[in-house]
Amino acid sequence: MILGPVMAAGSQPTEVGALPAALRAHVQNDRFEIVTSIRGLPLGVRDELQTLFGGRLDIAEPGTRFQANDVIETPNLPTRRLAAAGCSIDHCLIYYQRGGIAQTWRVVLFHWTPAATRFEWGGNAPVRLATIEDVRKAVLSGAIKNPTRFW
Repeated sequence: MILGPVMAAGSQPTEVGALPAALRAHVQNDRFEIVTSIRGLPLGVRDELQTLFGGRLDIAEPGTRFQANDVIETPNLPTRRLAAAGCSIDHCLIYYQRGGIAQTWRVVLFHWTPAATRFEWGGNAPVRLATIEDVRKAVLSGAIKNPTRFW
C-alpha cells in the first residue's frame, strides 16, 4: 500500500511510503535548477519548511555551522543544514542534514506555485549525497526511506 502524507492544518506529515508514480515522473523528468541557499528557495517553500520544522525556519546555509551533535557549544545554532536543493517549474527537492545524538540526512519534496505550496513526500536519506542529481538518483532508486516523526 502506498501512503501519502497525512496532514491537518499546522500539523506534520505522519507517514510517507514509496514515491507515488505521478511524483516519480516529476522527479525523473523535471529539470531541477540548483538552489545554493535557503534564500534562493521560493518563499512558499521556506514557509512550508518552517511549518515542517515546528514553526521556525531552523536550517543553516550549506557549509556553515549548525548544531551537529547533542552537545550545545554555541546556543541558537540551527539544528539542520542545507546540503543540496533544486527547484523545477512546480517542485522543489531539498536535501539536508539534521544534527543531534546521531546525525541524519533527510529529503523533502514540495509542490509549489506562487499561489500555494504543499509538502508532497520525503524521508530518511543516505549520507553525503553531493549534488541535487545524486539526490534525484537516490529518490528514484528507492534509497529514501520512511522518516521518523522528527524532520
